[in-house]
Parts: sequence; C-alpha cells; structure tokens
Amino acid sequence: MTWGKRIIAGLALSVASLAVVTVDAQAGVVVSSSGPSARQYPVGKQIDDNERITLREGDTLTVLDNGGTRVFRGAGTYMLARGSATSRNRAFAALTTQRSATRARTGAVRSAGSSTVSNPNLWYVDVSKSGKVCLPSADSVRLWRSDTQAASTYSIDPAGARPATSITFPAGEMLAAWDPDNPPSAGTVYRIGHDSQNNPVEVTFEFIDEAPATPEALAAALIAKGCTMQLETMTTAMMN
Repeated sequence: MTWGKRIIAGLALSVASLAVVTVDAQAGVVVSSSGPSARQYPVGKQIDDNERITLREGDTLTVLDNGGTRVFRGAGTYMLARGSATSRNRAFAALTTQRSATRARTGAVRSAGSSTVSNPNLWYVDVSKSGKVCLPSADSVRLWRSDTQAASTYSIDPAGARPATSITFPAGEMLAAWDPDNPPSAGTVYRIGHDSQNNPVEVTFEFIDEAPATPEALAAALIAKGCTMQLETMTTAMMN
C-alpha cells in the first residue's frame, strides 16, 4: 500500500474527530498506520509519552514525536518515553520557511539516495499533483516544477470562477509566482495544465490562519484540512 493510500485510509477513520485539532505539548501524532491495528491508531491520533502502544504482527505505525519520526513495526508493546526520535528540526525549518521571491532557491533538490527531484518546501504548489493544498495565506503563492531544463507555460483555470490565467517558468527555474492580482481562494478547484498535457491537475486550496511552529502541530493541522500530499512530504523528509 502506498503512503498516500495509507494516509487517506487513516483519514477516513478519524475525520469525525478532527473538526478542531490541538496538540498536547507531550503528545506524538500518528502520521501513518497500516496493518491489523490501524483502526486503533488512525492518522491524526495523539499518543502521550507514557501511553502503551500495542501492535500485532503485520502492523507498522509512524509517529511524529519531539521534532522527528518514530516507526514501530510488528507485534509488541511500545511507549514513546522509552526512546526518542532523531530530531529533524533543520529539515522542518527548511520545509516551512516562507521565502520572498528574491530569496527563494531555484536549484533542484534530490531525495537522499534517490535521483528523484523532490519539492523542497511545503508551501510550494507542485504543478504535477492533484489534491488539496494548505497554505499560510493567499499572498505570494509559488508554483513548483521538477523539470527545469526548458521554459514552460502553465494555464490556471479556476473552475466556475474567474477567467483563466497563465504563468511561465523561465528555463533553469523551478519556481514561478501566482498572479498577485488574482490570488487563489479557498474551496475553488483550480485546473493547472501544461500545453503538452492532455489532462490538467486539479488543486483546491485551504488556508491555515497561522502556520504551526512544530512538526506535530503542523501534521495535525494538515490532517484536519485534508492536505495529505503535504503530510506525506513532511513525514518523508523528517525520516531521511
């Protein structure tokens, strides 16, 4: 089962309890769960340091805790207090820093041990992926692409709303700015398509009033809003 499917399955089990989400200072947050015990540990569940985690054969549980990730596998009883996650505060800071257009890095970023180019910031909108995207605000939105070899133009069509606009990535650049005169609005479906693509991606935006300062709090906010792509990106980066 892929990361996306695991996260979505967990969301379906826990969405009723996530209308309002707060994270206790000493609580970890489940970001991925699979296996026989997945129902007991849905995505978004908070786990206190001294709470017993009881897993069965075939279970895998990933918890954001103390600025890093903990992965528990197989049958056994575990507690977060019995160990500590490797802190990934630098990775979290890089993922969530809100850069101005003049300071944003435009070089390609590759995942450790992989040739795959990955999105280096949670607030960059990947033009190749459909889904819901959470942003701190509608100002200074940046679109991101992985292939920077040539200049390319993308159309942005807000379904049932304002006329379509377009943005152009210059050759060698991974970022392009959203039209500041027509910022995205929450709940509107935007079709983003390249002239060489038959099927555009569809993106819907949600806005977070204030970006949480910790991985655990941000994970909870992303889960509550249904922004599973960013949750997957953050979890993967915090594991590397």
